[in-house]
Amino acid sequence: MKYRKLGELDLEVSALGFGAMRLPVIDDNSANIDQEEAVEMIRYGIDNGINYVDTAWPYHQGESEKVVGRALKDGYRDKVYLATKLPVWKCETEADLDKYFEQQLEKLQVEKIDFYLLHALNTERWQIVKDLNIIEWGEKKKKEGKISYLGFSFHDNHEVFNEILDAHDWDFCQIQYNYLDTEYQAGQAGLKKAYDQKTAVIIMEPIRGGWLAQEPPQAAKALFESENKDRSPVEWALHWVWSQKEPGVVLSGMSNLQQLKENLQTASESEIGLLSQSEFEMMEKAAEEMRGPITCTRCEYCLPCPEGVNIPRNFYLYNKAKLLDTGEEMKEKYLKMDKTARASNCVECGQCEPQCPQNLEIIELLKEVEKYFEDAV
Repeated sequence: MKYRKLGELDLEVSALGFGAMRLPVIDDNSANIDQEEAVEMIRYGIDNGINYVDTAWPYHQGESEKVVGRALKDGYRDKVYLATKLPVWKCETEADLDKYFEQQLEKLQVEKIDFYLLHALNTERWQIVKDLNIIEWGEKKKKEGKISYLGFSFHDNHEVFNEILDAHDWDFCQIQYNYLDTEYQAGQAGLKKAYDQKTAVIIMEPIRGGWLAQEPPQAAKALFESENKDRSPVEWALHWVWSQKEPGVVLSGMSNLQQLKENLQTASESEIGLLSQSEFEMMEKAAEEMRGPITCTRCEYCLPCPEGVNIPRNFYLYNKAKLLDTGEEMKEKYLKMDKTARASNCVECGQCEPQCPQNLEIIELLKEVEKYFEDAV
C-alpha cells in the first residue's frame, strides 16, 4: 500500500480508502448487507494496508455503520481512521446533533470518530448548519475528544463550495471528483482551492458509481488503447486521481473481494505524476465519449422509494442503453425487473428528489426511462 500526506494534518493515509456505501448485499436489497462477506472484505482491506474507512448514517438505508462497527471489533478499530457523517437534513433542533451523534457512536460501537463530516452540504443544508450552530457544536466535540477532525462532504455548485470552504478553518473536505466531473460540483477548481488553502481533500466517486469500471464505448476504448493497452478502465480512473498531488485518500465503494483485491493492487502502483501529460489529454477526450445522459452515481440516497421503484437501477439501464447502443439488451433487463421496481411505478410523491446529491429531477427522468423502455411494449 502507498500512503499519502493528508493536507497539513500530521498523519498519512492509505492511497485507497474503504468506502462502505456499496457493500455486498443479499437479494439485491441494499438494506440487507451480506454481513459475513462485508466484514471479511473490510478486514482484508485493513490487513493489506487500508487505514481509512468511511461510512455514513444513510448508507445501505441505515445499516452500513452497524456493519462497519462489527468489522472494527477484535482490534481492527485501532488500525484505522474512522469517518462517518452527520445527517444534517434530519436535524431540526440543536438537540438533534447530540441525538444522532450518540446513535452513531452506538451503531459503530466506538467512543470517538476520527473524521466527522457534515454530510452532503448544499445551499439548503448549509443554511441548516448556520441556523443550528453546527460548526460550533463540532468544534466543541473536538475539544471533548469525541471527534479528531471536522470537515464536510459536498454536492452543489462551485460557488457554494467556495462559500462553505471560506466560512471556517476546516480540517478537511470531501468532494466528488473523477475524469468526467472536472467541471461538476466542486470540480478541479475546488480541489485546487482547498489544497492551496491547506485543507485536506478526500475524494469520493473516483469511478463514478461504477460507471467508469465498465467496458467503455468503442471510441473511448480506442483512445485508451492508443496510450496503454494493458490498463483496465478502473486503473485508468484511479490513476487519473492518484497522479495529481492535491488528493489525499481516494475512497472506493467495493462490492466484492475481487474488486477490493484489484483496487489494492492498483493502489500499490500509484504515485503522483504516474500518468503523462499526453495520457491526461487523452483521458479528457475519452471523457467526452463516456458521459451518459443521466449523472446518477447509484449512491442510493433516494432509496427506499415508498412505492418500491429502484431509481438507480432504472437510470443505470437507461444510461447503458443510450451510451453503448444496447437498447434491446437493456430493455430486456428492464422488463425482467419486478413491476414495482420499474420507472412506470413512480407516483410522483417527490420524496426522492431532496435526497439526491446530484440534484437530479428524478420524476421527469423516470418518465424518460419509462417512455424509452415501455412505449413499444
